[in-house]
Amino acid sequence: MLRLLLRRLRPLSRLRSLFSARSDRSFSGYVPGLPAARVRSTFLDFFREKHGHLLVPSSPVRPRGDPSLLFVNAGMNQFKPIFLGRADPRSEMASYRRVVNSQKCVRAGGKHNDLEDVGRDVYHHTFFEMLGNWSFGDYFKEEACSMAWSLLTEHYGIPADRLYVSYFSGDAESGLTADEETRQIWLDIGVPPKRLLPFGLKENFWEMGDTGPCGPCTEIHYDHVGGRDASSLVNTDGPDVVEIWNLVFMQYNRDVDRSLLLLPQFSVDTGMGLERLVSVLQGKQSNYDTDLFTPLLHAIHQRSGVGPYSGRTGADLGKVDTAYRVVADHIRTLSVCIADGVHPGMSGAELVLRRILRRAVRFWFSVPGDTEPRDHGAQNAAACPQEFSEVSDATKKDSGLNEYFVRTSGSVAWSLHRDLGFPLDLVDLMLEERGVRVDHQELDRLMAENQKVASELQSGVRSQVTLDVVSLAELHGAGVPHTDDSLKYRYTLDQDRYVFPACFATVLALYDGQTLVSEVTEGQRCGVILDQTCFYSEQGGQSHDQGYFTRDGLQDVLYPVESVIHAGGYVVHEVTAADSLKTGDQVQLHLDQAHRLSCMVKHTATHILNLALREVLGPSVQQRGSHVSADRLRFDFSVKGSLSVSQLQQVERCVNDIISANQIVHSQELPLHKARTIRGLRTVDEVYPDPVRVVSVGAPVSELLDDQTDRQTSVELCCGTHLLQTGSIQDLVIVSERQLVKGISRIVAVTGPDAARAREAGQVLSQNVDYLSNRLSGLAPTSLDSSQRFAKEVGVLSDAVDNTPIPQWQRRDLQSRLRTLQRTSNTAVRKLETREAAVRAQALLEKNGRKDVLVDSVDTDSPSVLMKTVNQLSSASPHSHVMLLAHQRHSGKFLCACQVPKHLPSFQASDWAVAVCHLRGGSAGGSALVAKGTGNGSDISEALSWAKTFARQKIQL
Repeated sequence: MLRLLLRRLRPLSRLRSLFSARSDRSFSGYVPGLPAARVRSTFLDFFREKHGHLLVPSSPVRPRGDPSLLFVNAGMNQFKPIFLGRADPRSEMASYRRVVNSQKCVRAGGKHNDLEDVGRDVYHHTFFEMLGNWSFGDYFKEEACSMAWSLLTEHYGIPADRLYVSYFSGDAESGLTADEETRQIWLDIGVPPKRLLPFGLKENFWEMGDTGPCGPCTEIHYDHVGGRDASSLVNTDGPDVVEIWNLVFMQYNRDVDRSLLLLPQFSVDTGMGLERLVSVLQGKQSNYDTDLFTPLLHAIHQRSGVGPYSGRTGADLGKVDTAYRVVADHIRTLSVCIADGVHPGMSGAELVLRRILRRAVRFWFSVPGDTEPRDHGAQNAAACPQEFSEVSDATKKDSGLNEYFVRTSGSVAWSLHRDLGFPLDLVDLMLEERGVRVDHQELDRLMAENQKVASELQSGVRSQVTLDVVSLAELHGAGVPHTDDSLKYRYTLDQDRYVFPACFATVLALYDGQTLVSEVTEGQRCGVILDQTCFYSEQGGQSHDQGYFTRDGLQDVLYPVESVIHAGGYVVHEVTAADSLKTGDQVQLHLDQAHRLSCMVKHTATHILNLALREVLGPSVQQRGSHVSADRLRFDFSVKGSLSVSQLQQVERCVNDIISANQIVHSQELPLHKARTIRGLRTVDEVYPDPVRVVSVGAPVSELLDDQTDRQTSVELCCGTHLLQTGSIQDLVIVSERQLVKGISRIVAVTGPDAARAREAGQVLSQNVDYLSNRLSGLAPTSLDSSQRFAKEVGVLSDAVDNTPIPQWQRRDLQSRLRTLQRTSNTAVRKLETREAAVRAQALLEKNGRKDVLVDSVDTDSPSVLMKTVNQLSSASPHSHVMLLAHQRHSGKFLCACQVPKHLPSFQASDWAVAVCHLRGGSAGGSALVAKGTGNGSDISEALSWAKTFARQKIQL
């Protein structure tokens, strides 16, 4: 608070003189037409060269280790660890003070979703670039405002009389006063008071989430029209006055109880959309009229049969210009996402991308014309994934949905959106074209229910006791050293037995979930920070260690460790205190060695699997994610399609050759820049510490540093714990391989005894399939009962093959054989059913003749035989109303099946079946011509009598 007070009292005459000298130039006109590439480079160069900012590359659109986001949606996403105080102190990120970049952002899912606005106006996009500059504990409000104004008015030459500035007006309920400090800074810069506009929490107070760093912000708005007082149009979401830059001053931390505390380190986070800035600097009121979009619009015009883009919105006859904007925007998004490894799919970010693709294709085919982009040569075919043709074919055939849409309810619209990827605005558009409206009240209810279920599932997950940014700062301020966790790597191999070091430690700090405390009592859940630990904290895809610790003087009381988390250089052991615990206590850590060894086995096996996949499938294979636990390993990788049986066998063979060779696993810490010089080094998109740990299988890291050949070996940057020799893996079996989304496959594998059990289970199932095959080829079943039993056996065995952990290559082979057996047995069953039905139908005809009403009973337990008998009777006697009942011996119920004449039926078959089955407390359904159902009871004489009566009454009417 003292820092804020000093800033308010600091004389700002320097700024007044500084900007009075610039006023003539600042408020002069500017020359529009600066190309987008120059706009971007000018921004980056301004902060890098003139103000000492470090240029940080844009992160990919798939967030790094942040499951709360589908896509990167703001420039600050990759810097979250800094704001939260959790950046690894050995990483380059921990050293950031002044940073600038242009971040690729997608806002088409989750909290920030602009998808359904794209096309309707001229300034919303699903993909955009966020220009931003950051200060992490360096400069603050005064410098940030000064830099922003200088860049806009001097370097870009934007007339100051077109700019308006908003600031935070305070919020009494939250106990927040108005940000008068920022207001005074702008006044001293030279912004007229009438252009300084106060706004509340919604517009000018930015929060990272429900908890965490937050603070007031100041926004700069631009008036496209000019020559007027447009202050009343600021923040009205109109196209004429738009926000172009947001400067966030992170000075508070929001606690779980919603209270606000000053952060120990103030930061600046700014964001300016490149697309809007370019429209301003090129003198365009629409982003789509800039050189970021005009080449795309021109290409769309060339490939379609419609007139050129004219920029209309409200008066957009035929929605041609809307379609232009949708297709242009969505092409950019799809191109960037696919280039970053996110492909259209059926869940998560991939499903959102599928919706974007479907929306683009829908607008293309419904408005610009039927010309398919894939018909324009190899270039377009290479640019569009296979999903394009799949979605386009489905969308072109939506004429079959016409009648479906005419009766669309909210539930149908929601199903199309949730399950098939149809954006809701497209459903509305397709209905509007047919003069129909969706039931939005029902739709809103379904969306609310879905959100409620999702929230309940999320709340059911036990939250971890993680240090917040304030507590982390307190630890630093109190001089608490970072946790020494080097013991996690100090284990040895003694005659095929791993020996792990003993670990004695001192409790340095305790965290109760909200604040640091000096003591916790029995039953209290807390985070324990020690001076050293031998426990591995969850990171790099490897599960945390398990175990417990004991306190000196209380050796018989165990403190089980529930999770181990790494935050800002500290290792936090989450425990529920079995007895009191206070800072300064001495404890001994007891590692669950079997669990750790299992994780080591799986992690080393993962590295070898990565190498084997590259050797079998080629160097294009890229890791897309992994997770290592004690029971199995999971590995996601880029590949065009599912692996064949032969490829799966080759990968397993390659892995097990390395295991059998019992190769030595080497590890060494190196400076990050030196590690990156190793040829064939495998990395993933993560922020690595410096120095970094290099893990190599079969070759010492020092040799690889000097080796300039393309030696095929496993060498990766990895912080995980590994075996010292590969032989401890014993065996590896791939038990699952499937495509997650187009272009990304997931392998699940087991090792050691689990792998042996998987192979044994595979052999047993293979023998069972052989046995069924021999039975079928040896003697075809002659009775319906035996055929049905055989078909059931095939089905049971198919379920076992699908769900039992066995080698995936073997599963694919057995599934193929079982499908053949299932087809053969089903054909045999159908033939025998038809033969049996023919015999029964002939007997019933001889007994009853060809009557108008033919009602009788049949001795069969098969619903299929019963219905086939009805069908054959109706074919032989087409003017008869036929109903047959069959008592089921084992269930105490009876089956009912009926059919009425196709021409001039006297009544509906469904009504007949319902009347008979309801008489005995059952149920039925069907169509006007054919129906079936069930009733209760073993005596069917009453039901037969009522069936005849019902039919005769209806015929007489």
